[in-house]
Amino acid sequence: MKHFKTISTAFIIVIAVIFGCNVYYLVKLYNSIRKDVEREVMTAIADADIDDLMFRAGRASNELETDEKVQEDIRESQARMNANATTYKDENGQLMAIRTEVDGSIVEEQAMLSENSAAYSNQMVDAMSRQFHIIMDKYIPLDVAVMDSVLLYQLSLRYIYPDFLCVEVVNANDSVICANPVFKGEGAADSFRFNINPDEGIYYKVYMTPLTSHIISEMSGVIVTIFLLLLAFTSAFWYLFRTVSRLRTIEEMKDDFVSNMTHELKTPISIAYSANDALLNYDTANDPEKKTKYLMIANKQLKRLGELVENILAMSMERRRTMKLRPEEIQLHSFVNEIATAQSMRGEKEIAIDVDVDKNVRVEADKTHLANILNNLIDNAIKYSGDSVEISISGTGRSLAVSDNGIGIPPKSIPYLFNKFYRVPHGNRQDVRGYGIGLYYVKSILDKMGWSIEVKSTEGEGSVFTIKFNKDEQ
Repeated sequence: MKHFKTISTAFIIVIAVIFGCNVYYLVKLYNSIRKDVEREVMTAIADADIDDLMFRAGRASNELETDEKVQEDIRESQARMNANATTYKDENGQLMAIRTEVDGSIVEEQAMLSENSAAYSNQMVDAMSRQFHIIMDKYIPLDVAVMDSVLLYQLSLRYIYPDFLCVEVVNANDSVICANPVFKGEGAADSFRFNINPDEGIYYKVYMTPLTSHIISEMSGVIVTIFLLLLAFTSAFWYLFRTVSRLRTIEEMKDDFVSNMTHELKTPISIAYSANDALLNYDTANDPEKKTKYLMIANKQLKRLGELVENILAMSMERRRTMKLRPEEIQLHSFVNEIATAQSMRGEKEIAIDVDVDKNVRVEADKTHLANILNNLIDNAIKYSGDSVEISISGTGRSLAVSDNGIGIPPKSIPYLFNKFYRVPHGNRQDVRGYGIGLYYVKSILDKMGWSIEVKSTEGEGSVFTIKFNKDEQ
């Protein structure tokens, strides 16, 4: 068992370490997925921005064609697009930067993206959208309601469905330029900034439902699998630990039983042996009284030995599995009287047994086992009492009660009274012996008969065992 504890502790530590590693890698996976989702959101904002620009351009195309200032800005933009461009490459031929010149002046110098960044086409689209904003935002007002709509659509294409989303236009200091009427405060929402006009420092600021629920749903398969594996490991270990604990308890109970049983069997054997030895080695032929006394002692102890062996056999698991009751109709009054009379003749104590059973009561039961049950209850009443025993047996058509004036049972022991091998602790008393299967036998047989038993006891005053002929009786 010592090795089992060590192995169990090591096993628990291993499970804890595995669980800790799983949590660590789940956190890493969460952060990785979050970065991917945030990148998807930013891409959706960029695409939604282009959709919004196209929508605004189409809506105001007539106005743009008739406005001379707008036409002039467009021509300037075209001039920039038709300007001379100089490219710079590294030693491997990789494009590093583009310098745009108009009339000999540097208008724009733009560094190219590294191989780990977005594609050049994305950069071109981004630059074009910013040029559109520089021209269009001066004359066509931004419509955040339209932006809300197209952004929701773009997010849905990426299987992202926020419960709440709104877009505002802010400057570099987060001061609101174009407010959104549906916005009620940032609260716990996630926010994203997207630069639409770098010259003037204007941004789209998007507020949306936190991405955590979306990310968790993406990870649900992994999380559920890890949880089920952990649950399976825990359940298996708990079952193993519980089984081993039961086996340990059974082993301890078995050792106690063997010890008690050996003592119980040894006592009648030694007494009977002593009586028989006296008969053989001493002249008892001329002393009939002493001879009779020795023979009675031997007979009584042999009878006791037979009862012990019979009870042990009755507890055999194989016998209990194959045992079949033979119920018959029993006239309860005469049956109980016969057993009470036989028990009253025991000579070790003053025994008074009062029988108060209705003479008309008849029950269907196995006669042999019912006799064993009553004998067991009466024997316990005699055993766990003082020098004078008063036992009362009362019965009706619904129950049969055996009460005594014995030492009683502690309340804490009553729930375990019918457990196999359980014995009520009595301190250092050596006059009360047993091996803890009598009441277990009583309960097992009554259950098999469809009956039940209950106990009421007060320490120092006695106990009452009530057999109920129907389990449903309260």
